[in-house]
Amino acid sequence: MRKVNLDEKFRLLTDTWNPKIVAELDDSYVKVARLKGEYEWHTHAAEDEMFLVRNGHLTIRMRGGEVRLGPGELFVVPRGTEHMPVAEHDVDVVVIERKTTVREGGPRDPSLRDEWI
Repeated sequence: MRKVNLDEKFRLLTDTWNPKIVAELDDSYVKVARLKGEYEWHTHAAEDEMFLVRNGHLTIRMRGGEVRLGPGELFVVPRGTEHMPVAEHDVDVVVIERKTTVREGGPRDPSLRDEWI
């Protein structure tokens, strides 16, 4: 058991679209990430994905609509929902997703593995 200081963890992030694990919760990871630009359209067939915006503004596009989030707001993308996160400027987010969630598409190198910080 250990406490996590989110301010410290966000200061360790050096790139975008590369979530880092900061805690475990049952069968899920709690991750922090810095986002900027657009991620590709994608789905997670078996997993929900939660985004909590800490700093900045994030738009989550979905077929048929979008959700705009500001600091302190969160949204859960239901499994099977095609979505594309978009950050016009730097956005710091906390993401909670199952450990089995696979990184798909987007600007991130698919050979990268989720890492702890």
